[in-house]
Amino acid sequence: MTKLFEKDFQPFVSRRSFLEGALIAGAGLLAGPSLLARGAMAAQPSALAMSGCHWGAFRARVENGRFVEAIPYEKDLFPSPQLPGVLDAVYSPTRIKYPMVRAGYLKDGPKSDTAKRGADEFVRVSWEQALDLVVKELQRVSKEHGPTGIYAGSYGWKSVGKLHNCQNLMRRMLNLNGSYCSSAGDYSTGASQVVMPHVVGRLEVYEQQTAWPVVVEHSKLVVIWGADPVTTNQIGWIVPDHGGYAGLKALKEKGTKVVCIDPVRTATAEYLNAEWIAPKPQTDVAIMLGIAHTLVAEKLHDQAFLDDYTVGFDKFLPYLMGETDKTPKTAEWAAGISGLDAELIKRLARDFAKNRTMLMSGWSMQRMHHGEQAHWMLITLASMLGQIGLPGGGFGLSYHYANGGAPSADSPVLPGITDGSKAGGAAWLATGGAVVIPVARVADMLLNPGKTIDFNGAKVTYPDVKLCYWVGGNPFAHHQDRNRLVKAWRKLETVIVHDFQWTATCRHADIVLPATTTFERDDVEQVGDYAMKAIIGLHKVIDPVFEARDDYEIFREIAKRLGKEKEFTEGRSQLDWIRSFYDAALQQAKAKNQKMPPFEDFWKGDSVVEFDVPKEAAEYVRYKSFRDEPLLEPLGTPSGKIEIYSKNIEKMGYDDCGPHPRWMEPVEWMGGPTKATYPLHVTTSHPNLRLHSQLAGTVLRDKYAVAGREPCLVNPKDAEARGIKTGDVVRVFNDRGQILAGAVVTDTIRPGVVRVSEGGWYDPAEPGTPGTLCKYGDVNALTVDVPTSKLAQGNCGHTAVAQLEKYAEAAPAVTAFGPPKSA
Repeated sequence: MTKLFEKDFQPFVSRRSFLEGALIAGAGLLAGPSLLARGAMAAQPSALAMSGCHWGAFRARVENGRFVEAIPYEKDLFPSPQLPGVLDAVYSPTRIKYPMVRAGYLKDGPKSDTAKRGADEFVRVSWEQALDLVVKELQRVSKEHGPTGIYAGSYGWKSVGKLHNCQNLMRRMLNLNGSYCSSAGDYSTGASQVVMPHVVGRLEVYEQQTAWPVVVEHSKLVVIWGADPVTTNQIGWIVPDHGGYAGLKALKEKGTKVVCIDPVRTATAEYLNAEWIAPKPQTDVAIMLGIAHTLVAEKLHDQAFLDDYTVGFDKFLPYLMGETDKTPKTAEWAAGISGLDAELIKRLARDFAKNRTMLMSGWSMQRMHHGEQAHWMLITLASMLGQIGLPGGGFGLSYHYANGGAPSADSPVLPGITDGSKAGGAAWLATGGAVVIPVARVADMLLNPGKTIDFNGAKVTYPDVKLCYWVGGNPFAHHQDRNRLVKAWRKLETVIVHDFQWTATCRHADIVLPATTTFERDDVEQVGDYAMKAIIGLHKVIDPVFEARDDYEIFREIAKRLGKEKEFTEGRSQLDWIRSFYDAALQQAKAKNQKMPPFEDFWKGDSVVEFDVPKEAAEYVRYKSFRDEPLLEPLGTPSGKIEIYSKNIEKMGYDDCGPHPRWMEPVEWMGGPTKATYPLHVTTSHPNLRLHSQLAGTVLRDKYAVAGREPCLVNPKDAEARGIKTGDVVRVFNDRGQILAGAVVTDTIRPGVVRVSEGGWYDPAEPGTPGTLCKYGDVNALTVDVPTSKLAQGNCGHTAVAQLEKYAEAAPAVTAFGPPKSA
């Protein structure tokens, strides 16, 4: 966040302290083209190198070989204020300079004391020595334990770019070595992506939404449930176009009624001046059931739609009305669970039914115990309203992700380097490798080799993994129950990590290889996960700092030592690969009669090719074709319809995920048996000024840290009862762990709930010691590491209760944001 942006944020700052204002500052993006964007348009962009990242396209200014400024692409009208952090990451004190090996591992190899991971010193070695160690260990483990002895981690937000896809590059090398243990699913949508194919016949959570222009024109009521698109649309899996902000801005200007359901009054609720409804966390399904019951009791549901486009409502209805369990799911019943007023729940039912209503759900509601039920019930509710497939009605699960709903251009699709396996498709559905485990069960796998679990109708037996290879990810940020992970990590004989910053994962590794940032290598990417509006060249801005090497070259060297270099490179240079991806898109463009310059002109010129958005894309309505022609355009479910009752899931016979959506009490929550000891729910929303853990180690932290630590939102009632004021260092703790954080006392959070954003860097007071105090504020020291259910085995990052107290001792110094002492 630069001073240029603070003027954009001023409306929020003037009504709250700057600390609070910074937490909702993302709404400043929606004031129109920012001052920084306007400055970029006058900065002679043709003289600057084009590049891009998860935060947007930009032009890089270099002076004396140093990257000094990232100027937002002049056609990005809503550039992210996080770009200064992107720049700072290149030169951050956290930067890994040289190949490093843990001292104990360098001495004793895989027989070293693994309890010293995280606490041991690191020793600088040469690249030759480091690569020889890696190859020796890959060969040893493969020979002694077979392919299932190696776990290919590298889950998560790797860099943008079609060539430097570190996950594919790593698996490409490991396939040449003789395969590996892989993972399926992701931490973002682990429950929903498994249950949705049973309900609507497709993944759904990563698919295009009804276009924003349609929502703005036709929706009379927009419900944003458990999502904060003003904050989260700053980023994209590929280079974001930020087109979702145009939709939000237009929605605000039209004055459409918006309801935000969330324990926190988010930046989105603030910007849209929405009605804020703050239930107890994890009670969304109960609220939906109360709304559904009211719809039936008052004859407001659309029975004709249910008859024509769904199956199983007749089997769900007895549960809803209490015939099967003697408990009608009335608004009063839902109020007792959620803490909302019963009349409010009834009013929501009536408002939903009488208006053209768009239900925009976030992923947070499925990232908790029994998370499969949330989106299933949301779609059931949308089906009862009967507006699915109508302009401005129905539901959408991705308006908050990578600018879903921004109209899609008629563009070619850039291919990218593959992992070399026969399995294809989206990364989150990857099934390559000798054995596949659900991604969120990695700690459970390490602790319980040989254990068999259920997973979406199948059985999975955990392998006995000895070596973990992790590139472009940070499990010591995104995995739940940090102390359990620390214990699990000790089971590994060898941990190899590539990164460019000293994350907690690197600190808990044996061999650490310094990788380049996106800006120290060439690549190519598309702009807009959903809009796909352009192809952009990602030019090397500066030479690699210190001894950093890009992942492609690291894996090429490893493949060479394995005698497989030709198979890895296919005889191509890096620029050859980039040209091949572009030329494949060029051939698609020719088939569409679209103009694209030849690669040489593209690469040496402005390096941006834009594509038009056709009229029909701006008029896109999700599920319209299914509604218009249900027989000719059936869904991918066994019935071809929306399955409110799934016979496939029924056949699985799971006791924690039945054949229709229902309320299931979480393992812990505000109404659970631990409420006397741990009375506060810890909600873990996405941070405003970083991407999960990325950019935490940059200057951006100065704009939101409180007392040098991760902010903790506390309601005034909870703060007063504990003698806490804004700026105090507080300890948040439960049976699993304890963290320090900086208190922000605010009425923008429901009483009984505290918020610590996920992605704060793990900073143990006693490194390598499970249960020790995290000095900075890694909220996953508090969350539970149990599966959502036997169906999806997803993560429960929003399931945590805790106690809060003012920290009475002198707060220890934060040390996470520099290199280990020996490095």
